[in-house]
Amino acid sequence: MSDSRKYLAIIPARGGSKRLPRKNILPLAGKPLIGWTIEAALASKYIDTVLVTSDDDEILNVSREFGSQLVRRPAVLAQDTSTSFDAIKHAVESTAEHDYIVLLQPTSPLRTSQNIDEAIELLEMRKADAVISVTQMEHNPLWANTLPENQSMAEFLREETLNLRSQDLPTYYRLNGAIYICKTSKFLDAGSFFLKENIYAYPMNQRNSVDIDLKMDFEVANALLGSSDVF
Repeated sequence: MSDSRKYLAIIPARGGSKRLPRKNILPLAGKPLIGWTIEAALASKYIDTVLVTSDDDEILNVSREFGSQLVRRPAVLAQDTSTSFDAIKHAVESTAEHDYIVLLQPTSPLRTSQNIDEAIELLEMRKADAVISVTQMEHNPLWANTLPENQSMAEFLREETLNLRSQDLPTYYRLNGAIYICKTSKFLDAGSFFLKENIYAYPMNQRNSVDIDLKMDFEVANALLGSSDVF
């Protein structure tokens, strides 16, 4: 691993959340949701700076208690219509220069420091400009389709998949939202982590890929952590 590259972990946490209000600081197995991600980032062998960007005083105060650096996000960058690119760009411009951005969403609490380090090691090994985490899909999309108004299934499956067993289908992966890494200059030029070239996937297991969006997701994460917390 190169000692000269600097990695900036950005943890974005808006105060507003319509489907699960205040989710970034709701308790998960004894600590606020965002605390899990801050602790994982601080435990990484390679991340130089951990920065929470938020428009919310309570989230910023909780993040400070867990040891993160802070940047207050302007209200104009914390609306439902605000782009993630603008919020990340603001965070990047609010701190010292780093070679790479490591975006860690607080809604992935079971992502570990080992996951983060392995993704960075993959980036360095591949000499990549970007690495994004994925996980194997729970249900193969070849056995899925839209339905017409009359809900007919006459053409639901493709002919070539009709007689295949699940183990005979190709493996599909989906984004899990846990880790996005990109060379800072490339991210700012492209306006996205999804570059057109020199970008690789970091596969994660499904347990560590739990993404908190609904109350049920909290219940699943609590169960996996062996906690009986409820809210």
